[in-house]
Amino acid sequence: MKRLITFRHAKSGWDQPATRDFDRALNDKGKRAAAVMGRHMRAIGMEFDTVIASPAVRVVETLDAMFDGYGKRPAVGWDRRVYLASSSNLLEVLQEAPDSAGTILLAGHNPGIEELVLSLSADAGEEEIRARSEVEEKYPTASVAELTFEVDHWADVDEGGGHLVRFVRPRDVDPALGPDRVS
Repeated sequence: MKRLITFRHAKSGWDQPATRDFDRALNDKGKRAAAVMGRHMRAIGMEFDTVIASPAVRVVETLDAMFDGYGKRPAVGWDRRVYLASSSNLLEVLQEAPDSAGTILLAGHNPGIEELVLSLSADAGEEEIRARSEVEEKYPTASVAELTFEVDHWADVDEGGGHLVRFVRPRDVDPALGPDRVS
């Protein structure tokens, strides 16, 4: 069995208009959300042995904050193909992963991450349908989805072949990290 954890980068800022998209940094709320998600992932026993990530600054900073919260700092495979990748490109990256990796944490961007989760998961059971519905509604920044696949090789992971085990948004862990409300 193979397991995939997708992690969308945390909230970044647009306060420096001359900055290239690739170089955008996290804002304070994003840093808090990433650390909270790391602590939550550790608390629920969500483990991974391989990390593949976009090298964009906001992803690098998201993983730094998440690892601080998680309490471990594993090596990261920075892959430029993950930067703003489509679902099909992300699937290709996964299918090329070494079979020695049992669980991959894939950190990147929307809409590719959201579309990947939806394309890989099947509608099987009430909990999975509920989780898919939440992903379809929105895959917010710093959210995590976990999928399992009954395969021995990453090359065999394909559309509709996975089961969405869980989908966790920062606001599910800490309501203060929910969407900003205008009064």
